[in-house]
Amino acid sequence: MTAPTPRSTTVDCDVLVIGSGAAGLSAAVTAAWHGQKVIVVEKDNVFGGATAWSGGWMWVPCNPLARRAGILEDRSLPRTYLEHELGEQFNPAMIDAFLEAAPNMVAFFEKHTALQFADGNGIADIHGQTPGAGTGGRSVIAAPYNARKLGKLLGRLRKTMRETSFLGMPIMAGQDLTAFLTLTRSWRSFIHVTKRFTKHLCDLTLKGRALHLVNGVALVARLAKSAEDLGVLLWESAPAKRLLHEGGRVTGAEIETARGPVTIKARKAVVLAAGGFANDIERRKALFPRTPTGHEHLALPPLGASGDGLRLGESVGGQVADDLVSPVAWAPVSKVPYKDGSHGHFPHIIERGKPGIIGVLANGKRFVNEANGYYDYVAAMVAAAPGEEVASWLICSHRFQRRYGLGISRPFPLPVAPFIRSGYLKTGDTIEALARACGIDPVALSQTVSEYNRHARLGDDPEFGRGSTPYNRKQGDALHMPNPCVAPIEQGPFYAVKVEPGCFGTFAGLKTNEHAQVLEGQSRPIEGLYAVGTDMASIMGGHYPAGGINLGPAATFGYIAGRHIAGVTAYEQPAG
Repeated sequence: MTAPTPRSTTVDCDVLVIGSGAAGLSAAVTAAWHGQKVIVVEKDNVFGGATAWSGGWMWVPCNPLARRAGILEDRSLPRTYLEHELGEQFNPAMIDAFLEAAPNMVAFFEKHTALQFADGNGIADIHGQTPGAGTGGRSVIAAPYNARKLGKLLGRLRKTMRETSFLGMPIMAGQDLTAFLTLTRSWRSFIHVTKRFTKHLCDLTLKGRALHLVNGVALVARLAKSAEDLGVLLWESAPAKRLLHEGGRVTGAEIETARGPVTIKARKAVVLAAGGFANDIERRKALFPRTPTGHEHLALPPLGASGDGLRLGESVGGQVADDLVSPVAWAPVSKVPYKDGSHGHFPHIIERGKPGIIGVLANGKRFVNEANGYYDYVAAMVAAAPGEEVASWLICSHRFQRRYGLGISRPFPLPVAPFIRSGYLKTGDTIEALARACGIDPVALSQTVSEYNRHARLGDDPEFGRGSTPYNRKQGDALHMPNPCVAPIEQGPFYAVKVEPGCFGTFAGLKTNEHAQVLEGQSRPIEGLYAVGTDMASIMGGHYPAGGINLGPAATFGYIAGRHIAGVTAYEQPAG
């Protein structure tokens, strides 16, 4: 439904949700299923927020899909893991609320909505040496979705991120991605890729976009369809400009639409889910380390994620958390030049753990276990990079690039030459020549590669221990022995891509309680105001213990908020 005509400048509802990513749509669907009249307003002209550009994974310990697969663990195990990972940032009330609600969230959506899931039972927690770390069964992702089921809603949803798709075709993490990476080494993979790509070309011809939806765009599509089925009103191009605050209670908001301003009166609550502040330059400048102008950062979320929710919350007494270990969910990102002079941002998630690549600083030295988490890679880079510029280089051989790709330069059979011509990739016939092309200390880089190779020929990495955890090994190449994460870098030409600090989103959101209610200065709830997703301060305290710790809590606290607003207390089925 589109915004009302100018003659209707005031609209009533029970719940107003500001933002349309996983958190906002989760809150909207949950509240609507429990009998509330809900309106979702979205600043951009498409729904989905940063979720639509994400991998879509959610960290949900003790989830129903794991239980059905026979992976049974007590809730105390992930709680122990978080206790050790978060340390002083461990908040028992928030963590316990999450661990109790998360599996019930999955069960609720499975039973009552279009949101169905696929398991991530083979995905381990990032820090395998930490007590309570899981080796699988704590991750879920939205199941692939046929976009034809969306009808006219399809054209109102954000497409997959350009840099992480191939001709607009999203590739699902897991077996789908493995097939694309091994298509030249397996007939089964070759057949799978051929079928997927042929079907995608047909969809492009007929509809102009991908119709086999996976990852974050599938999550958004399934939630948006569920919202529409439940009668939730979805308004795009409708930014919230001001909260209505009467008698100490938030009662709605003023919304700007193409047909004029609209006042939405929310009888029960307003939910802030506007996507955090990844593109708020001033707040980045104030909060991000080593970001003096605010521009030394390659954010992955859409430009609309610019701090609106935080500013709205602050305007009525909410406070942004300033005591987190990190204000940002780091990701290593390279800047992609396009022919029209614009630039894209590519997240380096896949290739860093593969055998035959290392990350180095301008001084030519390694600084981290490259197969560890993306957050860990950037946190180490920010801490170790010499000089004013924070950057590193991923270094590999021609053979590596042809097998796994390097950044946005895809593996064989796609050509690598265009990326060399554009300057995205640097190259050299020798390691020293590559170093000079990148501005890296050539003597130091030669020594680093020689020392790395000496051990890598035996499958070892004594300096940083690549391949030593289940998470590392999952990021590697299972077909490469003896260590799926380690191989020498020996035969030129050699390639490098510059990697800079970027993010999937922000951690420093509004302080809330375990019901997702925004707290004012004295830690009391602001009546009628909730915050979820990255508008809510991360329950992980700025740590990144597992993949999916943004979207898992986002969907869960959206579910918690929707239930709390509706006055629901008992779960349909027990968690655990």
